[in-house]
Amino acid sequence: MILSVSRRTDIPNYYSQWFFNRIKEGFLYVRNPFNPRQVSRIDLSPRVVDCIVFWTKNPAAMLGRLEELAEYSYYFQFTLTGYGRDVEPGLPDKRRVLIPTFRKLAEQIGRERVIWRYDPIMINGTYTADYHLKAFGEIADSLKDHTERVVISFLDFYAKTQRNMKGLDPEELNGERMRSIAGAMAEIAGRNHLRIETCAEMIGMEDLGIAHGSCIDKTLVERIAGYGLKAGKDKNQRPQCGCIESVEVGTYDTCMNGCKYCYANFNREKVRELAGLYDVHGPLLCGILQPEDKVTERKVRSLKAEIC
Repeated sequence: MILSVSRRTDIPNYYSQWFFNRIKEGFLYVRNPFNPRQVSRIDLSPRVVDCIVFWTKNPAAMLGRLEELAEYSYYFQFTLTGYGRDVEPGLPDKRRVLIPTFRKLAEQIGRERVIWRYDPIMINGTYTADYHLKAFGEIADSLKDHTERVVISFLDFYAKTQRNMKGLDPEELNGERMRSIAGAMAEIAGRNHLRIETCAEMIGMEDLGIAHGSCIDKTLVERIAGYGLKAGKDKNQRPQCGCIESVEVGTYDTCMNGCKYCYANFNREKVRELAGLYDVHGPLLCGILQPEDKVTERKVRSLKAEIC
C-alpha cells in the first residue's frame, strides 16, 4: 500500500503530531467524503505500507521527528511557488523560511526524496508569465543542489477554485500559451540540472523536454523502497494522471494554508469548523465518530512484486 498524506490537506504543516501518534498506534480512520457515514480503518504497520507520500507547503513541524519514520519508506511533494500572501495567505516568507526548510529537509533525507512542485501556474495582471519565470528561476537556483525533479501544472478552472479566486481574475490559457511558458521553464530547469515534468496536463510537451509526470511514482517508490511493485494506475484520479494506486488519509476542508487556488477547501468557515474538531489523539483527522457511523476494516496489503 502507498499511503497518500495527503492530497486533501497539509498534514505535515498542521497535523503532523496527529499523524505521528497514528503511526505509534498502528492505525487511523478515514471518513468517506462521498458517504460520510462510512469510515475505513487503515492498518499502518510497516509490513503493509510500502511508501508514504507526503504533500505539503511547509514540513517544518516534522523535521525534528523524522526518526519516528525509520521503519518506513517515504518522500515529500513540496510545493514552493512565487505567489505572495494575496494568493497563499497562510504561508511564511519563501526566501527566509520555506527555501531554507526545503534545503534542510533534503539534507536530512536526501535530495531524491524531496520533489519540488511549482504549481498551479496562474496568470493574471500581477502574476504574469515574466513574473513566474523570474520566480521559477530564483527558486530553481536556490534548490538545484537539494532536489532532482520539479513538477509544474497550470491552473484548472474548477467551480470551487473560481469562487475562491474571486478578484484575482486568472487568465484561461490555451495550449500554445501553456507550451510557451512551460518551454521557458524547461530551459531554466535544464540549466539547473533538474528534470521537469507536468502533473496531469492533457497536452504533450515531450518535444520541449518535459515528461508527463507521476506524483505517486512507481519508479521512485521502487527506488526508495528497494524492491519492485505490482501496482496499477490510480483509478480514482483523472485519466491524464499517471499516479499508481494509493490510500488517501486526509480530510477535505481542513487545510489552513488558505491558498486561493485550492480545490480541497470549500470555504473558510467550513475549515474553521472542522479544524476546531482536531484531536491529536483521535483516530479521525478533524472529526469524531458518531453512533450511526459504520467502521469497516479496509483490506490493505503490500504491493511488493513477489507478494500475492
